[in-house]
Amino acid sequence: MQRDRQPTIPGVILKSIFLDERGVTTKAFAEAVGVTPKHMSRIIHGKARIEANLAARMAKVLGTSERFWMNLQANVDIWQARRDIRQWKPKATFRLSDNSDHTRMS
Repeated sequence: MQRDRQPTIPGVILKSIFLDERGVTTKAFAEAVGVTPKHMSRIIHGKARIEANLAARMAKVLGTSERFWMNLQANVDIWQARRDIRQWKPKATFRLSDNSDHTRMS
């Protein structure tokens, strides 16, 4: 069964686990990673996405991996995309047959 609960946005995790726990303000963190406080506030509130370049800078400042931030963002993006196309019906499908080995690389 697929759950339909929205994944936690990366900004909430950033603020609650990484910034608040260390007493770091949004403004100070924004300056550290090279974005405006307004842009960082939009990320924290889920109004802006974390792009790869910013994920790399955040990882360097926080001692995490870029992939951590990108995976959090991808989870939200995929959830939203699935909701956006819930009622959409494809005009055609082109699926691999059940007996094909699509995981093997030549």
